[in-house]
Amino acid sequence: MLSGELPFSKHHPLAVDLLTPQSQTQIKRAASLPPPCSEPSGRGYSGAQELLTLQVPWVATPTRTMSDTTGTDLKVTGVDFLRSENCRLHRTDAYNINNLVVRRGQPFQLQLNFSRDLKADDKLALRFGIGEKPIRVRGTPMSLDPRRDEDFGGWQISIVRSSGNQCVLSVTSSPWAPVGKYTLNVKTGNNIYKPENEPIYLLFNPWCEGDVVFLDSEAQRKEYVLNDTGYIYVGSAYNIYGRPWNFGQFEELVLDACMYLLDKSELKLSSRRDPVFISRAMSALVNANDDNGVLLGNWSGKYSNGTAPTDWIGSVAILQQFYRTQKPVCYGQCWVFAGVLTTVMRCLGIPSRCVSNFNSAHDTDENLRVDIYLNEYGEKLDAMSFDSVWNFHVWNDVWMKRTDLPSGFDGWQAIDSTPQEQSQGLFQCGPCPLKAVREGDVYLPFDSKFVYAEVNADKVYWVVKKVNNEDKFIKISTETRGIGVNISTKAVGQNRREDITAEYKFPEGSEEERESMQRATSFLRPSGLMPRAHFASTVRVDEKGSEYGVVQEPAPKTEVLKEEVPKSGLQLEITNKEALQPGNPLELAITVKTSAPGKWTINLVGSCQLQSYTGKIQASLGYIKETVNLEGKSEIQIPLTIPADTYMSTLATVEDEVHIHVTAIAEVQGTEDKLTKETSMSFEYPPITVQMPETAKLNKDFICAFIFKNKLNVPLGNCKLLVEGLGIFKMAMFDEGDIEPGRIIKSEIICTPTRLGEKKIVAKLTSTQIKGISVEKAITITA
Repeated sequence: MLSGELPFSKHHPLAVDLLTPQSQTQIKRAASLPPPCSEPSGRGYSGAQELLTLQVPWVATPTRTMSDTTGTDLKVTGVDFLRSENCRLHRTDAYNINNLVVRRGQPFQLQLNFSRDLKADDKLALRFGIGEKPIRVRGTPMSLDPRRDEDFGGWQISIVRSSGNQCVLSVTSSPWAPVGKYTLNVKTGNNIYKPENEPIYLLFNPWCEGDVVFLDSEAQRKEYVLNDTGYIYVGSAYNIYGRPWNFGQFEELVLDACMYLLDKSELKLSSRRDPVFISRAMSALVNANDDNGVLLGNWSGKYSNGTAPTDWIGSVAILQQFYRTQKPVCYGQCWVFAGVLTTVMRCLGIPSRCVSNFNSAHDTDENLRVDIYLNEYGEKLDAMSFDSVWNFHVWNDVWMKRTDLPSGFDGWQAIDSTPQEQSQGLFQCGPCPLKAVREGDVYLPFDSKFVYAEVNADKVYWVVKKVNNEDKFIKISTETRGIGVNISTKAVGQNRREDITAEYKFPEGSEEERESMQRATSFLRPSGLMPRAHFASTVRVDEKGSEYGVVQEPAPKTEVLKEEVPKSGLQLEITNKEALQPGNPLELAITVKTSAPGKWTINLVGSCQLQSYTGKIQASLGYIKETVNLEGKSEIQIPLTIPADTYMSTLATVEDEVHIHVTAIAEVQGTEDKLTKETSMSFEYPPITVQMPETAKLNKDFICAFIFKNKLNVPLGNCKLLVEGLGIFKMAMFDEGDIEPGRIIKSEIICTPTRLGEKKIVAKLTSTQIKGISVEKAITITA
């Protein structure tokens, strides 16, 4: 830490002065880089900031005669920020802002214009300050002599050229400089020039090897920092689809919204340098739970006083509304939080990606076990459980060095802005090294136990039966491979899904995976085999694993659960025989298989329910109960059909997108063989077609048409079409009313491209029955 440095305050900011050599006699003190992450908490104000002074080499101009204004004060008449060239070199020219935006650790140039020619004895100082009222307090100025290749705290300055009444300077900020908005004042003698409304925005720099967010791949930098569109993967574990999302980090007001969040975080100066503290603070501020942050979460299914989470198609409108009103925006769910946090991270220059974890565990007590309760028909009793398994959960990875941790934990770090559990008193999560998750090093900060459980917990199934008016719990089976599957993100430079499960965990069942689990459990709470229902916290399984009674036992030891191998070779499969389209019967089937020699009599129950992606049951639709006989290696398929009128009313009354959830329980008579299988499926919808040219000219209008035909056999009520094209047109909404079966709608919008390169148009159709049909199409804009 710099000698005498005090934490950041928006009223007492950091200032960096760039002076002429005439101040050199004052400059004696040296400086060093601050150690990263030197404090456990990054928050809080504590007084004023130290003034940093950098020496500028001076070049005297030739003696002039007629126009020489010797004796008059030197004044600055203007500062040219050379925005076009600087922003191009810093890869910030896409930001829709008139200010200079630069990345730390990389030189940029400024041109100063003066009231007269410069002379050798003129005094000049440039001060860069963060905050509303930059002031100079404490400390002695510090020196920089570029001719000896010295620096001050990583800052450098040199003269590019000086001629007459103009001077061009090259300034390089430290790769550890605090990120934020810097003001520039230029002092000549007793005169101070203050450019109006011209703050300089300083961002992280993944292109700079000295920056802790350095990413050594141009393709990855383009994807994880510069790409302003992408996909967020949703659905269910074996029915995954990409939801197009406009991150829009370069759009109007988005950068200012991120700067506002930085100030709102109240991070200290030393923390404003560090992506560890900034990413953690932003994971808290993107949700509104503790600090009136960006987005208010809502999983109630009722969104009449806000925007339904399924209606958003990008982050831009959310961040713009938040910045204009400085009030939380209603409403968000996990993929919306992740989309907005990706925008914030990329906007600040931190490489970021959305990560979708399928069959994601929410393990409230960190015992690596999720208890799932079923009734005698196989229907889930989610109200009984403390824990839950979400069809999918979306969070973020951010790229950085972890200089606060032992070596080996650099790279991708998980962060999560969805408010699930508090961490250090706030709803925040991460950054957590992916390597720590994979290796089971769950003692490392931040929140590694919670993230580890999301991708590694085991599922334990219990059947709840009424005996003498009391709940009795029967353990059916344990599943150790069902949590944390098909972990997904968008592939670099391609519009396809990339499976990154191997970055989070070793292959299921491998020796490394079991060692990781054993290591992790040594740092976690003991689990034991007790059901954790709201009404059954005092009951425990007996030695046979069948029925339960109230007992008093010592605290169980930590254990790694294992799946039992059925003696009969029992297997279950759940499939759909026809397309799952709203308005049609759900034609489902449960296949029972055995593979071992012998005759087997099997009791089978299966149920179908509608549930939200968080596992919350919205409706029970029906069940089957059969006894089947199999011999040796054989199988039988049992149909499970749900009439359309059984579920359509639920689709119309719930404002969330729901999934079809099927559970099957099989028990082999005369053995201990018991098996449970559950699967979530998504409804299938007709597509939206986008008609537009493959290429268009900059600033030349073209027409984009959106066409939708209702191929379902039910009408779609209250249809709305949302469209957005970053760099082409702002978000628009078409009210399409009711769309009867067979009807075709066509909506057009006039597009005027304002940016070159490949751009994408996103459209989403919502209705009372369907919560989101999305499409994305690219167009190339040329000069």
